[in-house]
Amino acid sequence: MTTHRMTTRAEAADERRMHEPLRRLQRERNTRLAQLTAMEADRPNANEELMTAQTKAIRLVLAEIDAAVERAKNGAYGDCQDCKVRIPVERLEILPYVRYCVRCQQLALDAGS
Repeated sequence: MTTHRMTTRAEAADERRMHEPLRRLQRERNTRLAQLTAMEADRPNANEELMTAQTKAIRLVLAEIDAAVERAKNGAYGDCQDCKVRIPVERLEILPYVRYCVRCQQLALDAGS
């Protein structure tokens, strides 16, 4: 009976760990959607160029969040899409939708400049 109880607790802990990234991603998504809503409300007073650039940036982040949700559903969340190593939890806590580890992200940035 004790073993069953431990298994249930372990399963519950695993389930919480699996759902935490989805909760983080949902919070991030809600924040970005709130930003878009606030920007739309302020549109009459805003600089159109700035508004367009900010809207584009937020929509790109929303697309990254959606892609991260898919990775979470497919079991690939938290793996660098380049070198396949696990992305540190601390990095995922800051940027839950990130695709790359710091090393691969820096290499991509260096290659683009």
